[in-house]
Amino acid sequence: MTARLDLSAATWRARAIRYVAIYLLLALALVAARYFTQDVRPDLRAAQEREAALTTERDELELRVQALSTPQRVRDWAFANGMRRFAEAPKTTAELTGVPAPRPLSARTTVEVTTAWR
Repeated sequence: MTARLDLSAATWRARAIRYVAIYLLLALALVAARYFTQDVRPDLRAAQEREAALTTERDELELRVQALSTPQRVRDWAFANGMRRFAEAPKTTAELTGVPAPRPLSARTTVEVTTAWR
């Protein structure tokens, strides 16, 4: 039994209508997707500009922190706030109280090792 292909005009017309309907639905889907996502690109550009501005600000703040935290500036700040060098500060000594005495050492034990060669 051999299968015959239907090559009638009605079949071709139905196929053509079906394909045109599919293409129209796809075009409609693409237009709808574009319509609903039309504000994505401007928002993305604005976010990229904000990111660039924040990156620049971060870099500038990093440089300021590095400049303000140099050893000379820290030393100047400490002296301006009444701090003194350890070598120049007065020293006082006192006995440590409230610290328990260490436990006595335990008696030493010896370890014997024997080696047997075979």
